[in-house]
Amino acid sequence: MCLLLGATGVGKTLLLKRLQKLSVRDGTADLGEPPVTLPTVGTNLTDLTLKRKRVTVRELGGCMGPIWPSYYTDCSSVIFMVDSANTTQMSSSCIQLLSVLSAEPLHTASVLVIFNKRDLPCTMSLVEMMSLFRMDDIIASATQPITTLELSARSGQGLQEVLGWLDSTLTD
Repeated sequence: MCLLLGATGVGKTLLLKRLQKLSVRDGTADLGEPPVTLPTVGTNLTDLTLKRKRVTVRELGGCMGPIWPSYYTDCSSVIFMVDSANTTQMSSSCIQLLSVLSAEPLHTASVLVIFNKRDLPCTMSLVEMMSLFRMDDIIASATQPITTLELSARSGQGLQEVLGWLDSTLTD
């Protein structure tokens, strides 16, 4: 099981829909126009077929942050999304990420931190985001292996890298 976490409006549902479309078509699909999404209230379960295995991704709505810990057991990996265009949400996203990383059941889970919405003109650079989050310090002190990636779920930039990360980190 892989958990998909992040604040409300960061693009988790769109990411899942795009990944599902790519995984069904063996990564060669023309993504077309982005599908309409609504804020997730509750949870979405999505099965993705990867090169070597099948994985279930559980998206938890951003508004469910206070009860995310009840979903941490039986989780082998976490994707944590950040809206790189929403500067007012940065500090709360960083605090949420630190809370996720410090949770005992996730101490051995592989973690992918995604900086989404790279297609928007008002986003911070990856270097700025990494500095603001102090990702070097977080990676050095965390017990989990952490990977960072920037993408645009809307345009599709970086989606293949997410599928590759899932395929390489998840166990059968």
